[in-house]
Amino acid sequence: MSKRILIVDDDPAQRRILEETIKRFGFETRTCGSGEQAIQILEGPEHSQIGLVLLDLVMPGMDGMAVLDRIGRVAGMPPIIVQTAHGSIETAINAMRRGAVDFVVKPASPERLDVSIKSALKIEALAEEINRIKKTVDGTLTFGDLVLRGEAMKRVITLGKRAAASNIPVLIEGESGVGKELIARAIQGESDRAGKPFITVNCGAIPENLIESILFGHEKGSFTGATDKRIGKFQEADGGTLFLDEVGELPLEAQVKLLRALQEGEIDPVGAKRPVKVNFRLISATNRDMIQQVKDGKFREDLYYRLNVFPIFIPPLRERIEDIPELARHFLARFAAEEGKRVATISDRAMRLLQAYSWPGNVRQLENAVFRAVVLADGPELSVAEFPQIAAHVEGFETEIPAAPSTVQKAPAYTGPALLGAENTVPHTIEMKTPASGGSSLGIQAVAEDGEIRSLEAIEADMIRLALGRYRGHMTEVAKRLNIGRSTLYRKMQEYGLEPRTN
Repeated sequence: MSKRILIVDDDPAQRRILEETIKRFGFETRTCGSGEQAIQILEGPEHSQIGLVLLDLVMPGMDGMAVLDRIGRVAGMPPIIVQTAHGSIETAINAMRRGAVDFVVKPASPERLDVSIKSALKIEALAEEINRIKKTVDGTLTFGDLVLRGEAMKRVITLGKRAAASNIPVLIEGESGVGKELIARAIQGESDRAGKPFITVNCGAIPENLIESILFGHEKGSFTGATDKRIGKFQEADGGTLFLDEVGELPLEAQVKLLRALQEGEIDPVGAKRPVKVNFRLISATNRDMIQQVKDGKFREDLYYRLNVFPIFIPPLRERIEDIPELARHFLARFAAEEGKRVATISDRAMRLLQAYSWPGNVRQLENAVFRAVVLADGPELSVAEFPQIAAHVEGFETEIPAAPSTVQKAPAYTGPALLGAENTVPHTIEMKTPASGGSSLGIQAVAEDGEIRSLEAIEADMIRLALGRYRGHMTEVAKRLNIGRSTLYRKMQEYGLEPRTN
């Protein structure tokens, strides 16, 4: 179920009008007739289902301003658009100061409401994403900031919060793309190390000959090319958290030093005369079977048990399909705002498709699929057609590909046998109705006598001829209607050998 718009108005007729109008925009609605009922909904279990509030300011009992005073500045509340029949600049300013994001005067036109609602939702989506990014950078991201709603993730959240309460080493296991780093950041954000450095190291992306230098640092002149002293990742994480992603890729030589760092709380930079004390919280992550790695001799058994003190397993997306709708809507809101697209919802059939797919790339793949769909979308709703690569792998969700147009049919000049948008034919003529002439047609040939498409230059020349005749050679008006400058018009006329008509 997509998030709803809550309509708060004491006038039943006005509520019905607004409800039908907003439904035509493609949104679900919830209505109530008083400020007291609105507070109950927004502070109750239905809160998570409300995406925006359309609030009447003038109501008996608790009016709109009182509602704004109660929830307008409360974190986590949906954006609020206020409306009143008694609009004034002072009223609008007061409402905005209390937390409203927009102001409309009753009766608001459908076009004004549509723009206001979608703008507010886009701003909210971007604000949430900016807030999440800011918290990620600041090291204060918490589990409450993550889109984790399904039952399968409740154990992950419970374990993560327990891990945050201590300094115990944590090993996060799960397939690639499930969000292991986000869980690690949330653990830090809920611990006493919140706001401290969070240093990420992808152990599989570091060249083997540089891994010791990058992790533990080196002294100037300790090896060829060491022209300066380098601080390693362990020292960068001093006081904060070190996140070792794909820890199973560490070479055995580096594993020995990592074990010492964990046991003694100190590291040995390359070329250093004495060890350096460090205070860090270690969180590791892997998508490998670490037990098998130990059996194969690729990972030290003593280090494995040192890292695996507090294991957390993140289930793949296919095992928590209840998270898919919330994640998909989150990505839709974010990418629609970023791309400036008027895409607001995902169709029920498309959502069933997303939940039926196995998602081998997990959340990362879902994010990319929604991004692609938003870019492809032409309407306000994402349908199965915007997910062709996903539909191709799920039985019963094949996307329909329009049939190729039939062979070009030759037509007499200027009779226009086919219109733009016809289903089974290719237009030969671009037709323009002229009301002043009783609806008669003027035509510009799009297809030449040999059946080939004419060049843009030839069609452009015909357009200029048509405009010159239509506006009787009035060059200022011709340039204005063609949306080009007069100098450009004269230049093009010279290129095409045209002369203005002076009838």
